[in-house]
Amino acid sequence: MSKILLAEDDNDMRRFLVKALQNAGYQVASFDNGRSAYERMREEPFELLLTDIVMPEMDGIELARRATELDPDLKVMFITGFAAVALNADMEAACEAKVLSKPFHLRDLVQEVGKMLDVAA
Repeated sequence: MSKILLAEDDNDMRRFLVKALQNAGYQVASFDNGRSAYERMREEPFELLLTDIVMPEMDGIELARRATELDPDLKVMFITGFAAVALNADMEAACEAKVLSKPFHLRDLVQEVGKMLDVAA
């Protein structure tokens, strides 16, 4: 069972994402900020980081950068309400990262997660 680390500061969105991913058979650890998610990542490995970009304490881009330093094989997917947010071209995590713009259908999220993790398998 693939393990996903979810960082999303919107409580309702986080709850919906966890439920959809668990229903699809994934093990999910969820956090409401990047700093807490990063601390958890230092304790155990995950296959995928699913993170909002705009969050308090540590944003998703910084979280992805630090997380991929810990685990270069980590898959990264950003979810954001800001479709125009540009990721730095020189950021290692962005080169293979997927960006999913809100609003999105939960089915689409689960499908994209499945594609990313199938590639990893």
